[in-house]
Amino acid sequence: MAAAIACIPLIGGIIFYILEKRDNFVRFYAMQSIIFGLVWIVFSIVYAIAHGIFSQIPAIGFLFDIILGVIWALVWVAFLVVFIITIVKALTGVRWDIPYIGPIARKQEGSGG
Repeated sequence: MAAAIACIPLIGGIIFYILEKRDNFVRFYAMQSIIFGLVWIVFSIVYAIAHGIFSQIPAIGFLFDIILGVIWALVWVAFLVVFIITIVKALTGVRWDIPYIGPIARKQEGSGG
């Protein structure tokens, strides 16, 4: 249960990474959550900047708004799906690596490959 709560992006990860010193399973999901939350924030910032720039272009700004909106919706759904899968895997006791993020979390957490 602690690993599933640690999956809450950024906040849950930080809390459980600080509190849990012995359980590598929980620490792995906490570190993965921290990295996942940071990636989510970076995507949000990139979207906001791109939206702010491209929406100001005369005549085609509206088209860019639609394209960026669709891309952002797809990215958001992908993040949500990964978040749900991670919680389910943690609840079932399976150590699951989020693609690209999992190996980084393993190195940071110290459980190896």
